[in-house]
Amino acid sequence: MAAIALGLLIPLLGTVLGSAFVFFMKDDMPPRVQKSLLGFASGVMVAASVWSLLIPAMEMEQSRGTWSVVPAAVGFLLGMGFLLLIDELTPHLHIGTDTPEGPRSRLSRTAMLALAVTIHNLPEGMAVGVVFAGAERGVANISLASAVAVSLGIAIQNIPEGAIISMPMRAEGNSRWRSFMIGSLSGAVEPVGGLAVILLASLLTPVLPYMLAFAAGAMFYVVVEELIPEASSGKHSNLSTIGFAVGFVLMMVLDVVMG
Repeated sequence: MAAIALGLLIPLLGTVLGSAFVFFMKDDMPPRVQKSLLGFASGVMVAASVWSLLIPAMEMEQSRGTWSVVPAAVGFLLGMGFLLLIDELTPHLHIGTDTPEGPRSRLSRTAMLALAVTIHNLPEGMAVGVVFAGAERGVANISLASAVAVSLGIAIQNIPEGAIISMPMRAEGNSRWRSFMIGSLSGAVEPVGGLAVILLASLLTPVLPYMLAFAAGAMFYVVVEELIPEASSGKHSNLSTIGFAVGFVLMMVLDVVMG
């Protein structure tokens, strides 16, 4: 149980560490750095979705032959749909834009930026939680080491992500400490979401393959809807491509070596 608790907290620690960059960097993050970090985060999330979530979901159902892909396909689409629904129902503002999304709201820019980050972090917490749930339930395709690999991979990409969050908060006029706290607290949804998934999975073990794929679909939504468009717009998009490659390979190696 201690290993699971630590695994759920590791990604949050990554966000806290990244948010602390606001104390050491200028008010605005250099565009080259931001593009590289966005690409890196995208690569980690895509690799984690494939190697740690979708492939295990299909391997768990391999006794069904060609039908083993059904839970992965259904869960993936449900995860995409779930994040799309949250995206539509939650007022939020993406970093680097001035046009809020979702329903009309009187929330401040800071609050809407924080909500956008919360939407982003939710599927990451779900991914960590469902992999640890699989390891806890003794699923043959998921080991504790592979679950730790996912947690470490998400934590690594949360470090630059924390900086990407806290720096714009500072640019919005918040103090360095307030920007740090908002950036750090944005990662709190990850252990909470992860714990909720673990508790749910303990009651619904037969649907674990669907839950693995659900988390993958939710993460893919964030990558396709938010990270890649932000990383590819404007100048220096080639740096985001390089960052994607580095993040993807790092997460792939972590999963294979520790799995």
